[in-house]
Amino acid sequence: MAKELISEKQLLAKVKELKQKIPEKFRKILILFFDCYNEAVHAAGHPSDEALKTLLLFLDLVEEQFEHPFDFEPYHKKVRKPIDYYAFSLDFIRPFIDMQKSRAVGLEHLDTIAKQLKRKENVILFANHQTETDPQVIAILLEKKYPEIAEKIIYVAGERVVTDPLAIPFSMGCDLLCIYSKRYIDHPPELKLKKQLHNKSTMELMSSLLKEGGKIIYVAPSGGRDRKNQDGVVEVAPFDPASVEMFYLMAKKAKTPTHFYPFSLDTYDVMPPPDTIQKELGEARYAKHSSVHLAFAPEFDMEHFPGSDQNEKNLRRQARADAIWNIVDANYQKLAKLP
Repeated sequence: MAKELISEKQLLAKVKELKQKIPEKFRKILILFFDCYNEAVHAAGHPSDEALKTLLLFLDLVEEQFEHPFDFEPYHKKVRKPIDYYAFSLDFIRPFIDMQKSRAVGLEHLDTIAKQLKRKENVILFANHQTETDPQVIAILLEKKYPEIAEKIIYVAGERVVTDPLAIPFSMGCDLLCIYSKRYIDHPPELKLKKQLHNKSTMELMSSLLKEGGKIIYVAPSGGRDRKNQDGVVEVAPFDPASVEMFYLMAKKAKTPTHFYPFSLDTYDVMPPPDTIQKELGEARYAKHSSVHLAFAPEFDMEHFPGSDQNEKNLRRQARADAIWNIVDANYQKLAKLP
């Protein structure tokens, strides 16, 4: 480790204690991640005693997941007792965020969103997705000025964040609509039907939530995280028009006023995803102290957009997804240039 701000001895002793409970693959991931965490704590000037306390709690929570995996319902509400997983997850991620250099822009749109939610109207955030920690990063950047919105966001979550034992403690601190994405629904093949039925239940619950109103939902229509291209440049993954269309149709069916906002995230450097997509659980976590940025765009008109005059249904849906993606990408490019 770089500087022993966090007690390496205590952490390694804890990991050794867990040897019979955590597979070797995951123990190696944890030890590597401790180095990253220690570097982040040092860079942030974060109190080392607080960091150690949070890390040891994390290990206890991970141990629990290997012994008694948490079973997520299709609609999971954040666990606040007896452990406040929401507070834990924010405290854990804080050392990674350089708050002095981080920015959230377009906050005037959050003022509008707050009024819409108060009127029991719904808000859908069509966003890109870059790291496992995106929900925590969003909450940390919004918690001072918009704490109610930060806690109110419901995240559409894929399979990995509710099945990977190292991710589950953070997922337990979020409100989630749990679905299996197209990318993983056939893996393994014998579980495909079960996953499809689960998705059906999730969609029914989402429909009920939209009818109830006053909900704000984050969804990444790409179905996965942004990655670097062959030139090493992070690209916003394209949006799936079927995903965008599904949310639009569900909102119309609910008959509760629903507003759609493009939302851009620049969080990649905090915890980059693996270079390639892997179906097996247990990806390495490389993380560092970094600035992060968010951008809220004006409300998007789902009926009138470039290409909305297309007569062919599929072409019109593609044009809508592309129009939203173009806004998200344009704002992301601006965020990526911030210091």
